[in-house]
Amino acid sequence: MGEAVTKVAIAQNGDSPRGFAFALGAYFFWGFLPFYMKAVAHIPPAEVVAHRIVWSVPIAGLVLLALGRTADLRAALASPRMVSQAALTAALISINWGIYVWAIGAGRALDTALGYYINPLFSVFLGAVLLGERLNPLQMAAIALAGIAVGILTWEAGHLPWVSLSLALSWGFYAFFRKTLPIGPNQGFFLEVLILSVPSVIYILWRESTGSGHFLETGLTDRALLLGCGFVTAVPLLIYANGAKLLRLSTIGMMQYIAPTMIFVIAVFVFEEPFSRAKALAFALIWTALVLYSVAMLRQARRVRAG
Repeated sequence: MGEAVTKVAIAQNGDSPRGFAFALGAYFFWGFLPFYMKAVAHIPPAEVVAHRIVWSVPIAGLVLLALGRTADLRAALASPRMVSQAALTAALISINWGIYVWAIGAGRALDTALGYYINPLFSVFLGAVLLGERLNPLQMAAIALAGIAVGILTWEAGHLPWVSLSLALSWGFYAFFRKTLPIGPNQGFFLEVLILSVPSVIYILWRESTGSGHFLETGLTDRALLLGCGFVTAVPLLIYANGAKLLRLSTIGMMQYIAPTMIFVIAVFVFEEPFSRAKALAFALIWTALVLYSVAMLRQARRVRAG
């Protein structure tokens, strides 16, 4: 009991070094993830996502067993309402994963970086629209700058930057509905991948039975990469979930830029994706918007602590 109270106090009043290390590790993991997704780019994205889901189940299950949280999971499975809520968040996260895997393989890592930069701004916008939260001037200016950036990219390409917007929307709605799921992060993740594992197993078996699968029909390298999809999916999410509990919201808010910044650097300097003047201007506007968003967030955090 005393340990639990201490953890809550740390999360509310300060940052735990252990929590910072966990969150930093998770963000660096996500930042380097494009390299892994490039390695499986020759495999259809739907098959990669299916294996991400299936091999995440045993990892997440072992974590629950180690933490002794299986009772919470049994209670969730006995509640049709909770299962239906988890099915919705599971569908949203699978869409996000699918777009991300496809985009990296298609040479559009820059679009994924932009999507995850836009995400916190979209979450603020979502809170204003769906929850009636009032936006301060800095938040409104940040959202306006993001809108201008999207307009510039639309003008350059002749269509909306659908990859970036789809990633931001799917993750934003996932985070929004995930908050309504009354279950811990580890249990919630296991419940989501457990629900998704049924259609994923069916899809994998169908591909293998038709000879188009990459797990049994191809070499050892593909098999190892697909098995590893569970590790690169489940481990950073579980590490992040446990680290976030020991950090202030403002700290997490600042750290969330680590992964998209790493993806941006990898896309431009390693993958050598085209970086036009229009994209440079759009990213500059997004980065300015994120500075305004961060200032507003830090001011709010100071007011809460002072209160």
